[in-house]
Amino acid sequence: MRLPKTDRERPAAPIMSVTALCILALVFSGGCASTGGTKCSSPPDLVRVALMHGIPEKWNLDANFAVFLEQLEAASDKGADVFITPECWLDGYAAPDKKSTPDRLRQVAQPLESSPYLRRVADEARQKRIWICFGFTSLEEENIYNAAGLWDSGGNLLGVYHKTHLQAHDLQFSPGNSLPVFPSPWGPLGIMICADRRWPETARVLRLQGARLILNPTYGFYSDLNEAMMRTRSYENECFIAFTHPRLSLVTDPRGRIAAKRLSDSPGILVVDLALDKATTDKHLDDRRPDLYQLIGK
Repeated sequence: MRLPKTDRERPAAPIMSVTALCILALVFSGGCASTGGTKCSSPPDLVRVALMHGIPEKWNLDANFAVFLEQLEAASDKGADVFITPECWLDGYAAPDKKSTPDRLRQVAQPLESSPYLRRVADEARQKRIWICFGFTSLEEENIYNAAGLWDSGGNLLGVYHKTHLQAHDLQFSPGNSLPVFPSPWGPLGIMICADRRWPETARVLRLQGARLILNPTYGFYSDLNEAMMRTRSYENECFIAFTHPRLSLVTDPRGRIAAKRLSDSPGILVVDLALDKATTDKHLDDRRPDLYQLIGK
């Protein structure tokens, strides 16, 4: 990616420490989250989410990033609060390519502190005052991960989620080992990537940490079976899920209904307003019997 020299030399936006994230989580879980630090009694309940769709080019980072910038601009024009890309958007989810190898993936993997692409993501988030969930292959301590970073509207990288459930071509990556949530103005946000959704425990763990909205960058199947699964995940966890696939943008609500849907191969966005106060805990979560579920952890 060609950037001006000053852009290349400028340090990347800082990654917040675990301690800082914990402090922010306490602040946001009890109140607002304006950039100026104004507190309120509860997180804001309305959020406008933009899900990006379109077919990326495998291995073509510059072309894919250009599409991202175009669609981010469109989302910003529509007043989106949160923007989500599909899984590993930057390299076009190159792992399934028959010519892919761990060494070749390493060549397109992005170091968190020095990647010009990630620095530009941070710049765009800050300039447009928008939260961005961006899919890419990350390079961290010599390991490569199927990753999704979350930047806040100040351009700060709050953290990077690593896909935890790896099969087939994804075994070229190192596995993630945690299911974190990230503090936001709307309470904790969860992230799961593609196949993670097939294990019901993934969404449940994120929801039990307070996530009323789960972001789901993906590149897997998107059939009727997937739609039924996403509706079930939302219903059983009483939360919203934003399923973001190159061919399908889908949002399911806490009642297991489709809140919004768009099927398209062409680059574009689906923008939807979500009332997060509909994500209550009184239908299923409050009546759980964890004393009976001990085998799940084995």
